Amino acid sequence: MSSDFGTHIHISTFGTSHGTAIGAVVDGLPCGHTIDLEELRRFMKRRAPGQSLITTQRKEADEPVFLSGIVDGMLSGSPLAFYIANTNQRSADYNNLRDVPRPSHADYTARMRYGDSVDMRGGGHFSGRLTAPLCCAGGIALQLLAKEGIRVGAHLRRLGTVSDDEVSYTAPDMDALHKAGFETVAMLSPTARLNAINVLDRLRNDSDSTGGIIEVFATGIPAGLGNPNFDGIENRMSRAIFGIPGVKGVAFGTGFDACDHLGSEENDPFVWEDGIVKTITNHCGGIQGGITNGMPIVLRVGMKPTASISKPQPSFSFEKQENTSLLIKGRHDPCIAVRAVPVVEAVVALVMLDFLVEIKKELR
Repeated sequence: MSSDFGTHIHISTFGTSHGTAIGAVVDGLPCGHTIDLEELRRFMKRRAPGQSLITTQRKEADEPVFLSGIVDGMLSGSPLAFYIANTNQRSADYNNLRDVPRPSHADYTARMRYGDSVDMRGGGHFSGRLTAPLCCAGGIALQLLAKEGIRVGAHLRRLGTVSDDEVSYTAPDMDALHKAGFETVAMLSPTARLNAINVLDRLRNDSDSTGGIIEVFATGIPAGLGNPNFDGIENRMSRAIFGIPGVKGVAFGTGFDACDHLGSEENDPFVWEDGIVKTITNHCGGIQGGITNGMPIVLRVGMKPTASISKPQPSFSFEKQENTSLLIKGRHDPCIAVRAVPVVEAVVALVMLDFLVEIKKELR
């Protein structure tokens, strides 16, 4: 299975949702940097399940155990290797799914690709559980970027039909985004948060789900990172983000909204200001020709509704070769986008660190 990404910072995840453990190996991290492990735990806790009634009630500590790469809290130069134990599986909830695939899951396609021995308990290696190692690796990347003056933050721009406050594309308030990240729902507006929580409560009671849109910002990015054509910022970023389960779309800047705008409305005019080149607007999301222009990077990530819902749904039986009705058991999020906000931040941080290491190697 393809479980890796990165060019100079190479990340490879391993494990399954109901296996002994999950984890990752990260190669290429710079040596000698001190990592605040408490800050890393706080970041990872934002993704961890079982913290409120509006998320899955599976409770996992998500405590990484480092095998190599960190000595006395400092990156040691060897590949970073860690695992996170799975301690609260309920595999019996998935016994019938070996025969009856869940709608909109990878149960059917994984079996077609790998055969009937593939482990799909809890979603197996396709599960959102595998985003915990991404948050561990990405949390370290966030700290390394911060030392370079680069910040990454995100909010839940929309949950179902509930929209959050808009954020400036030219001067995003990164402190406000950071604060929102530790709310029950990562929204800037208290009213929107309350409305979103009410929606999630109704969905949980109705055994249904909804999707959402995560909006991400990265500031302090120098101009000149990236490459043209097939190896640009958008290319690598999109490839990595689509590795997050449930992602259905990625758009940079104004994205598809730009398609019905005039060029005079969408273009980003340049301005020389205090010895720095800026753009008056930032419809491009800080990227032109696959290369950063020095403005904040802006992208939106669309997440589908949680596929596991406790309503009877049509499916079929592999063994009987006939149609049947499926009722999914287990503990599931009414909206996976809620816990995906720090995951997207983590992946964006890993990709940006990869590009930053690339340009520094070229300058040697």
